[in-house]
Amino acid sequence: MDTGSEKFKKSERLCSQKIIASLIKEGDVFFTPLYKVVWLKCPAQLPSPAQVAFSVPKKGFRSAVIRNLLKRRMREAYRKNKYLLYDQLQQAGICIAFIISFRRNSVAAYTEIEKAMIETIGRLASAASKSNIQC
Repeated sequence: MDTGSEKFKKSERLCSQKIIASLIKEGDVFFTPLYKVVWLKCPAQLPSPAQVAFSVPKKGFRSAVIRNLLKRRMREAYRKNKYLLYDQLQQAGICIAFIISFRRNSVAAYTEIEKAMIETIGRLASAASKSNIQC
Protein backbone atom coordinates (compact mmCIF):
# COMPACT_ATOMS: atom_id res chain seq x y z
CA MET A 1 0.00 0.00 0.00
CA ASP A 2 1.23 3.46 -0.88
CA THR A 3 1.45 5.49 2.35
CA GLY A 4 2.00 8.70 0.39
CA SER A 5 -1.53 8.48 -0.96
CA GLU A 6 -4.08 10.78 0.61
CA LYS A 7 -7.03 8.76 -0.62
CA PHE A 8 -9.41 7.06 1.79
CA LYS A 9 -9.93 3.71 0.08
CA LYS A 10 -12.56 1.05 0.72
CA SER A 11 -9.85 -1.24 2.14
CA GLU A 12 -9.20 1.35 4.88
CA ARG A 13 -12.83 1.47 6.00
CA LEU A 14 -13.95 -0.74 8.84
CA CYS A 15 -16.94 -2.68 7.48
CA SER A 16 -16.57 -6.14 9.02
CA GLN A 17 -19.34 -6.86 11.52
CA LYS A 18 -17.13 -9.50 13.16
CA ILE A 19 -14.29 -7.00 13.80
CA ILE A 20 -16.74 -4.32 14.99
CA ALA A 21 -18.30 -6.79 17.44
CA SER A 22 -14.88 -7.79 18.80
CA LEU A 23 -13.93 -4.10 19.06
CA ILE A 24 -16.96 -3.36 21.20
CA LYS A 25 -16.46 -6.49 23.31
CA GLU A 26 -12.68 -6.53 23.77
CA GLY A 27 -11.33 -3.22 22.49
CA ASP A 28 -9.19 -0.78 24.42
CA VAL A 29 -10.74 2.68 24.92
CA PHE A 30 -9.31 6.15 25.38
CA PHE A 31 -10.89 9.59 25.37
CA THR A 32 -9.78 12.95 24.02
CA PRO A 33 -11.70 16.20 24.48
CA LEU A 34 -13.42 15.70 21.10
CA TYR A 35 -13.37 11.92 20.50
CA LYS A 36 -13.85 8.51 22.04
CA VAL A 37 -11.58 5.93 20.41
CA VAL A 38 -12.10 2.16 20.66
CA TRP A 39 -9.24 0.20 19.10
CA LEU A 40 -7.83 -3.29 18.82
CA LYS A 41 -4.74 -4.90 17.26
CA CYS A 42 -5.67 -7.28 14.46
CA PRO A 43 -3.97 -10.03 12.45
CA ALA A 44 -1.63 -8.93 9.67
CA GLN A 45 -3.96 -10.15 6.92
CA LEU A 46 -5.89 -6.86 6.91
CA PRO A 47 -5.62 -5.11 3.53
CA SER A 48 -4.23 -1.92 5.11
CA PRO A 49 -2.30 -1.06 8.30
CA ALA A 50 -5.42 0.48 9.86
CA GLN A 51 -9.16 0.15 9.33
CA VAL A 52 -11.37 2.87 10.75
CA ALA A 53 -15.04 3.72 11.21
CA PHE A 54 -16.46 7.09 12.26
CA SER A 55 -19.59 7.72 14.30
CA VAL A 56 -21.58 10.68 15.54
CA PRO A 57 -24.30 9.80 18.07
CA LYS A 58 -27.90 10.55 17.22
CA LYS A 59 -28.48 11.53 20.84
CA GLY A 60 -26.28 14.62 20.47
CA PHE A 61 -27.35 15.58 16.94
CA ARG A 62 -30.90 14.75 15.93
CA SER A 63 -30.41 16.11 12.41
CA ALA A 64 -28.85 13.63 9.98
CA VAL A 65 -27.46 16.55 7.97
CA ILE A 66 -25.37 17.71 10.94
CA ARG A 67 -24.23 14.15 11.77
CA ASN A 68 -23.13 13.63 8.17
CA LEU A 69 -21.32 16.99 8.14
CA LEU A 70 -19.33 16.03 11.23
CA LYS A 71 -18.50 12.57 9.85
CA ARG A 72 -17.33 14.15 6.58
CA ARG A 73 -15.08 16.54 8.50
CA MET A 74 -13.68 13.70 10.63
CA ARG A 75 -12.98 11.53 7.55
CA GLU A 76 -11.27 14.43 5.80
CA ALA A 77 -9.06 15.20 8.81
CA TYR A 78 -8.14 11.50 9.09
CA ARG A 79 -7.48 11.19 5.35
CA LYS A 80 -5.04 14.11 5.36
CA ASN A 81 -3.13 12.93 8.45
CA LYS A 82 -3.30 9.13 8.36
CA TYR A 83 0.32 8.93 7.20
CA LEU A 84 1.37 9.76 10.79
CA LEU A 85 -0.32 6.56 11.95
CA TYR A 86 0.63 4.38 8.98
CA ASP A 87 4.35 5.16 9.29
CA GLN A 88 4.48 3.95 12.89
CA LEU A 89 2.25 0.91 12.29
CA GLN A 90 4.32 -0.28 9.35
CA GLN A 91 7.56 0.16 11.30
CA ALA A 92 6.11 -1.94 14.13
CA GLY A 93 4.61 -4.45 11.66
CA ILE A 94 1.13 -4.36 13.19
CA CYS A 95 -2.42 -3.74 11.98
CA ILE A 96 -5.20 -2.14 13.99
CA ALA A 97 -8.93 -1.54 13.69
CA PHE A 98 -10.61 1.35 15.45
CA ILE A 99 -13.77 3.41 15.77
CA ILE A 100 -13.71 7.15 16.38
CA SER A 101 -16.87 8.59 17.97
CA PHE A 102 -17.58 12.30 18.25
CA ARG A 103 -18.22 13.28 21.90
CA ARG A 104 -19.24 16.92 21.92
CA ASN A 105 -22.85 18.14 21.66
CA SER A 106 -22.03 21.14 19.47
CA VAL A 107 -20.74 21.40 15.92
CA ALA A 108 -16.97 21.91 15.79
CA ALA A 109 -15.10 23.80 13.08
CA TYR A 110 -12.93 21.80 10.70
CA THR A 111 -9.70 23.29 12.08
CA GLU A 112 -10.61 22.14 15.59
CA ILE A 113 -11.57 18.68 14.33
CA GLU A 114 -8.29 18.35 12.41
CA LYS A 115 -6.19 19.46 15.38
CA ALA A 116 -7.95 16.93 17.63
CA MET A 117 -7.57 14.21 14.96
CA ILE A 118 -3.79 14.75 14.78
CA GLU A 119 -3.59 14.45 18.57
CA THR A 120 -5.77 11.32 18.49
CA ILE A 121 -3.71 9.69 15.73
CA GLY A 122 -0.50 10.31 17.68
CA ARG A 123 -1.95 8.88 20.84
CA LEU A 124 -3.35 5.86 18.99
CA ALA A 125 -0.02 5.15 17.28
CA SER A 126 1.90 5.23 20.55
CA ALA A 127 -0.72 3.10 22.34
CA ALA A 128 -0.78 0.51 19.55
CA SER A 129 2.99 0.14 19.47
CA LYS A 130 3.11 -0.38 23.27
CA SER A 131 0.09 -2.68 23.67
CA ASN A 132 -0.03 -6.48 23.66
CA ILE A 133 -3.80 -6.72 22.93
CA GLN A 134 -4.59 -9.02 19.97
CA CYS A 135 -7.75 -9.80 17.96
